[in-house]
Amino acid sequence: MNNIIVAGAVGLILSMLGTPLAIRLFSQRGYGQEVREEGPSGHHSKRGTPTMGGTVIVLAALLAYGASHLAMLSTPTVSGLLVLFLMTGLGAVGFLDDFIKIYKQRSLGLRSGAKALGQLVVGAVFAFLVVRHPNVYGITPATTRVSFLRDIDPSIGIVGFTIWVLIMIVGFSNAVNLTDGLDGLASGATGVVLGAYVLIGNWQLRNNCIDQLGPNCYWVRDPLDLAVVAAAVLGALIGFLWWNAPPARIFMGDTGSLALGGVLAGLAIATRTQLLLIILAGLCVIITLSVIIQVGSFKMTGKRVFRMAPLQHHFELKGWAETTIVVRFWLIAMLCAALGLGLFYVEWMPRP
Repeated sequence: MNNIIVAGAVGLILSMLGTPLAIRLFSQRGYGQEVREEGPSGHHSKRGTPTMGGTVIVLAALLAYGASHLAMLSTPTVSGLLVLFLMTGLGAVGFLDDFIKIYKQRSLGLRSGAKALGQLVVGAVFAFLVVRHPNVYGITPATTRVSFLRDIDPSIGIVGFTIWVLIMIVGFSNAVNLTDGLDGLASGATGVVLGAYVLIGNWQLRNNCIDQLGPNCYWVRDPLDLAVVAAAVLGALIGFLWWNAPPARIFMGDTGSLALGGVLAGLAIATRTQLLLIILAGLCVIITLSVIIQVGSFKMTGKRVFRMAPLQHHFELKGWAETTIVVRFWLIAMLCAALGLGLFYVEWMPRP
């Protein structure tokens, strides 16, 4: 438990102190946000706000994870390192996207094909490694099975599993990216999911099958270290949110949104809660569905369901204040995370 506290505290402090330095550095270098011309008119005032703040989140989380193990004199685990690799790799793809936007002074960075390729390469490496490296009990960070509260039989094979992992990684990294449309929205929405994974990892540790074999125990390789990873990223995210809350003084950019989507997918895969993530991160899923519905409706009927997609911009065009949308969407994110945690714990509730 001390590992979790240290990781969260160090991540928070580093991010809280590091973000103002990033704001100053990026402002001096002109690393400002470009805004879509067709977007809500209120967003034009945000042009030039420093972006790529996700670099602070990633660096603070990595340093916090290392500091936690150094303070506790413990060894990092394969599961934790793989999830951090996924976060950092996708963050690097997002960094390239953000840098191209800044360099070419436009709202579009990497071409969609190049961006997807980067996500797929990082995801494929993760998928290849995550089913290897068994511990002394033969437990690997993941198995070739789909999971909900735990692994579900039968195995879908290494090819099927790799495809499934890539769908998860690309899907959730893009889902967080779509959610990152208003000041503080993605930070708050992903923060509550990370908080849920701190609790899930801690619970799986206390009920692991190695120490107490039972009908509901968990075959998870490194539950404590996965909770440490979640706490480190959560602490870094809270420190960043202090400066990203409306009105934002810095944006996370694709660097942050892709990295956060990656860490959520990685935690879900390593804790064997893949399908549960759809509920825990329900707000991001709803926002992604709004884009799919909008595009599908326009292509099939020539009509739009929403005034603008993603969903948060629909409410902006209806006249809702940005802060109102952000707070209400945060509440929805909290309800989704609470529902997911409730489902996770339901099998432990006493039965009549």
